[in-house]
This record gives sequence, C-alpha cells and structure tokens, in this order.
Amino acid sequence: MSTDLKIFKIGGGILDDMVELRRFLAELARVPGPKLLVHGGGKGASQLLAQLGIAPRLVQGRRITDAATLDIVTMFYAGKTNKQVVALLQAEGVNALGLSGADGNVIRAVKRPVTDIDYGFVGDLPADAVDAGLLGQLLQSGLLPVLCAITHDGQGQLLNTNADTIASAVARALTPHYAVELHFCFEKNGVLADVNDDDSVIPQLTAAQYQQLRSAGVIAAGMVPKLDNAFAALEAGVARVVIEHAQRINESVKTILCRS
Repeated sequence: MSTDLKIFKIGGGILDDMVELRRFLAELARVPGPKLLVHGGGKGASQLLAQLGIAPRLVQGRRITDAATLDIVTMFYAGKTNKQVVALLQAEGVNALGLSGADGNVIRAVKRPVTDIDYGFVGDLPADAVDAGLLGQLLQSGLLPVLCAITHDGQGQLLNTNADTIASAVARALTPHYAVELHFCFEKNGVLADVNDDDSVIPQLTAAQYQQLRSAGVIAAGMVPKLDNAFAALEAGVARVVIEHAQRINESVKTILCRS
C-alpha cells in the first residue's frame, strides 16, 4: 500500500443546505493527503419530480427509478449537484474533478434484475465495476475526484446507483493500492442508540450488534443500506470505516465499525 486514502460520502441532508455543505467542504479541505468524495442527491430531484406529478418512490432507502425519474436524477446528481460541489471545492483551494460513472468508464454497472420489486433503471455494481487504475491516476495527479450516483452499463444506458454502494465499491477497489479509510458523513454524530438523542452515539459497532439493532427497529430506513455497505467494505479489507457528522470529520465523536 503506497499511502493512506480517505474516501468521504455525503448525502441529501448535507447537500440540501448550502451553509452545511460549505462547512463540510471547508472541513474536507483541511484533511491532509489524498481524498475522494462520493455524493448522493438531495431533495431538489424529489421536489421537481413532485412538481411534474411523478411521485418519488423509495423502498428501504433506495429509489425506484423509471425513465422520467432517471432524467431528473441525472440532471440533479451529475449536473447541478456535482458541479456545485466541485465549484465550492475549488473555492476552498482544492482542485476537484466531477465524474459520473460514465466519465472515463470509471464505474460500470448492471441493471438490477426484476424480482418481486421492479427498481427500474437502477444499477448494481459487479466486483469489477470500478476502474481503480483511473482513480489512482487522478489521485496521484493531485486531483480530488468527486463521484455522483449516476453510473452506466457500457451500452449507452445511464443507471441510478445508491451512493453508499458506490462509496463502498470504490473503497474496496482501491484497497489493494491504498490503506483506505471510508467515511459516511451525514447530519447525525454517528450511529445513535436513540434516534431522538444526538448524544447517544454508539462509539463502536460490530456486525452482530448491527443485526440486533436492525431487528429491534433501532436502525431502519436509509441507515440500513448505509450500514450494509459499510460492513461489506470492512469485510472486504477496507482498513477503517467510520459513520460521523459531516461537520465533525476532524473531531473524535463518531461511530467506528468493527468486524467483531
């Protein structure tokens, strides 16, 4: 492993608030060494869908994506949101490069097969989905890659892919080349024992504890895919996985995931 690499993922709770987003990116600029950022979407896409009479549909935190929805999320994720984040990083003195999965063929997905639920144009990531070589070249050149949640299938079809899944896959792909720390950043201080108490952070969480809390309903909704992907990354050899507040990435309050 040549050096440490920190991968950060942020979602809608941060992206929707320009003040919070600026504060996070200012904190990110302070993190030393090579970095990579993965972002999801925000409420803007859902709001526009609603204005167009298209009801957003989510199943366990994952968006069902028909053709009309794909057009909207592509505009918001790969367009407005991605370029806004890149521009704000430039303002912080960080030379960032915004990418969808189609750019440079950096993330190639496969359309999720229809089972009991038809997710539409949603992309799943095979083991070889991420071009670690290209990302390594960008990192070595001093750039901070900013990846959005839009991928492609290699046949011209764009696909909507869960950003937590992308962050986990990128971390796994880069693990042979770096000592990777994967940080899932959102508007809470970490994984909470009581969702209504921001001070109830669980400082360390094992996979067994996670399953117990999930069964008890303590961990639910959007935290489920986040933690599923986080533990998958840990089991695949990622050196460290952290769940933390986006404004406190340079502080000690956070949840660190443990294999056992």
